[in-house]
Amino acid sequence: MNVLDEHPRVLTARNALAGARAWIVGGTVRDALLGRPVVDLDLALDGEPEPGARAIAREANGVAFQLSEQFGAWRVHGRDDGFTFDVSPLQGATIEDDLSRRDFSVNAIALPLAGGDPIDPQDGIPDLERRRLRVLGADSVETSAYATDPLRPLRLARLATELGFEPDERTERLTLEAAHAVTKASPERIFGELRRLMVAERAVAGLELADRLGLIAAVLPEVSALHGVEQSHYHHLDVHGHTIEVLGEQIAIERDPARVFGPELAPRLEELLAEPFADELTRAQALRFAALLHDIAKPATRRELGDGRVSFIGHDTVGEEVIGSICRRLRTSERLREFLGAIARNHLRLGFLVHERPLSRAAIYGYLSNCSPVEVEVTILSCADRLATRGRNAEEAIAKHVELARELMGPALEWRASGPPKPALRGDALARALGVDPGPELGELMRALAEAAYTGEATTPDEAVAYARRLRHNP
Repeated sequence: MNVLDEHPRVLTARNALAGARAWIVGGTVRDALLGRPVVDLDLALDGEPEPGARAIAREANGVAFQLSEQFGAWRVHGRDDGFTFDVSPLQGATIEDDLSRRDFSVNAIALPLAGGDPIDPQDGIPDLERRRLRVLGADSVETSAYATDPLRPLRLARLATELGFEPDERTERLTLEAAHAVTKASPERIFGELRRLMVAERAVAGLELADRLGLIAAVLPEVSALHGVEQSHYHHLDVHGHTIEVLGEQIAIERDPARVFGPELAPRLEELLAEPFADELTRAQALRFAALLHDIAKPATRRELGDGRVSFIGHDTVGEEVIGSICRRLRTSERLREFLGAIARNHLRLGFLVHERPLSRAAIYGYLSNCSPVEVEVTILSCADRLATRGRNAEEAIAKHVELARELMGPALEWRASGPPKPALRGDALARALGVDPGPELGELMRALAEAAYTGEATTPDEAVAYARRLRHNP
């Protein structure tokens, strides 16, 4: 009996492919041997995959479709449980030939679908036991598995992050040599690997590994450029070190928002952060990318002012432009690009308000309206940013910032739930009451009335008309 013999979806595939020569391969076997959840089934079939995929689809109440013309792979998606079966033709004359063409030894283990002992010609099982990643092939990039697919070095970093494994010395060297060629892979595939690395539990360690192996310099050169960019005495790290600490703090808040925002607000934050957002990311996971990119324009905006002072004036707005360029290069969704850009553009606003406390209702409105539609997320990110800034007078500054963030988070959550406030009357009614033609002046008055509705200064139509008249006479 092998480790997957009793898995219900293995039994499904076994019934559908009875009599066929087929093997369970790849990440399915690796994860099963590690005791990790098996969320899909990778199958290598000695023969044409289409009939096998359609047979599995009938057995699993699923739908079958071609996944790759180049490799002849087919996929079956189960209608009932969403379970995925990938069926590929055997690569080579034997299963051993197939396994020799895979990327890493831990992914080159097979289990006969009909049952039986593991087939492990590349010694992947010992590597699993040592928690080691070893690239297959000979001792040069050109003769290793990296020559077959330029994305594989980045996959190495992603797998190490997800599994908590380390590459061996030879694999590290080959990965470093092959890293520059990762950009030959499609942008969508590159972003897919980055996304999986960033959402992993060990994302910070994974980024540090990817950086050490030259992968970040290849696929996110803007992040690599943060190395060595020194900051003011309010910071204890250069921009790159600070960025990594911000990401770590962001993940800590994501896991325990009560630590920063208190037990009353935490349940609402947890629910909001768990919402699906874009590009197969939740809001919390998208915020991890925001943490990584929030200071991306500091190298371009760094200025030395004398007496050891350093400024990065404009890095918030320039950062939005740089993020837009990165997202277009990686072909992310427009929604994710706008989200990350808006957070970079607004991530300094809360810090500027610390010295204006107590805040008026109008000041709160100004913060929320300027930050909308990321008023909640940028408030969270600003705390991660502040917690990772531990230079001169850090403890007092952190305490004041977090206290203000708690004060603003309640209104931010209400703003998110109810939407921006609406003026107490419509624009056409105001135009008639004042004898104003539609145009910029009317637009400005309506924006002022929205703020007045939030502050309580104009909550009825009569109050709104009177308020607008006063504004016209005393602009």
